[in-house]
Amino acid sequence: MLENLSKKLNNVVKVLSGNSRLTEDNVSSILREIRIALLEADVALPVVKQFIEDIKTEIVGSKVYESLTPGQTVVSIVNEQLAKLMGGFNDEINLSVTPPAVILMAGLQGSGKTTTTAKLAKRLQEVNKKKVLLVSVDVYRPAAIAQLEAVAKSINVDVFPSDTSQKPVDIGYEALDYARKHYYDVLIVDTAGRTTVDEKMMEEIKLLHGVLNPIETLFVVDSMLGQDAVNTAKVFNDALDVTGVILTKMDGDSRGGAALSIRQVIGKPIKFIGVSEKIDGLEPFYPDRMASRILGMGDVLSLIENVQSKVKEEQVTKMIAKIKKGKKFDLNDFKEQLEQLENMGGLDSLMDKLPGNLSAKMNLNNVDTNVTKYNLAILNSMTKKERQYPDLLKASRKRRIALGSGRSVQDVNKLLKMFDQYSDMMKKMSGGGMFKIMKNFGNMSNLLK
Repeated sequence: MLENLSKKLNNVVKVLSGNSRLTEDNVSSILREIRIALLEADVALPVVKQFIEDIKTEIVGSKVYESLTPGQTVVSIVNEQLAKLMGGFNDEINLSVTPPAVILMAGLQGSGKTTTTAKLAKRLQEVNKKKVLLVSVDVYRPAAIAQLEAVAKSINVDVFPSDTSQKPVDIGYEALDYARKHYYDVLIVDTAGRTTVDEKMMEEIKLLHGVLNPIETLFVVDSMLGQDAVNTAKVFNDALDVTGVILTKMDGDSRGGAALSIRQVIGKPIKFIGVSEKIDGLEPFYPDRMASRILGMGDVLSLIENVQSKVKEEQVTKMIAKIKKGKKFDLNDFKEQLEQLENMGGLDSLMDKLPGNLSAKMNLNNVDTNVTKYNLAILNSMTKKERQYPDLLKASRKRRIALGSGRSVQDVNKLLKMFDQYSDMMKKMSGGGMFKIMKNFGNMSNLLK
């Protein structure tokens, strides 16, 4: 996520941290590097100019030249200003209205609006404990209604029926009436998208907005569009007065222009970001945490929240109890652990949230982030008995497993070696040796390469 921008600003941070003394000349040079990094990340020019000016003002005001650690002081200022640029704090979704709270989803075709609608419904249902109703008023795109119905079924969320013969406004009005009568807390309306912003589209959505009077009007946009995303958001905001933005495909965005520009340009907060294609790949947007990620300081708070929400505590307790009773940790248990890692977004998500220096210490920077998927393929090619008794895995079985998983015998051996080390770590955990586990984790990560 935002790899290019992060890499460039990390280089600036390293230069700053290495300076025992700052002068007007080297500060000017550093600010020039920051300006170039932001422009290359497709951040809007007026936003870049204001950002650089704000940093300059803060440096002078903080008497950074007199500081004992001037480099660290400037890094702190850059971090603070980055967070401020993106909104400063997490702006939560507003549901403080007599139910049902109506959320109108707007955006262009291809932005991931329908999938994001379902992701938001899942989050509101599981995290906020709300009874949610979905409805599609997209009567233009082929199979749009069927798509929402299918994804809603997969997450066990109700959908109000609609079809292409109806008018969007009529569907919206009927869905709202149904939501009221059946005591739904939230009604999320998935509107039609277009390949471009056109007058007919804007008139239709304005009419819907007037009928439904939504508490939230969320603009869904592909973050990888960069400056185009910001421009489109401005057009929608002028027409609808959106209450917030959801940036999709943040896991694929290496630049960061949209994330850094959109708040300043339209004056509305980024409320959520799409961090994976999975149905639970929607996270609240925290500007301060994102600023830390960009500067290579990681986002440990989000990592902890992710672990707490995704890891099944009963599985962990059961496994620890099993080991304490003297039962052997086997490949079935190991498979369960890898599945939990994938459920949290895989190594990609883990590395994205770890501080850069910690990733380096743990030897994770050169790891193939698909290795968990590969290892699960190998484990799934084994029989349950083979996973229960790893000693059965001799040469002929390894060849069969390699063939079945599309990997090599060498990969199978690597996995088994990793399993042996992980088994030792689990034994230490049963004896309370958590510190030793963390210490040994770096050694285990060498096997992922």
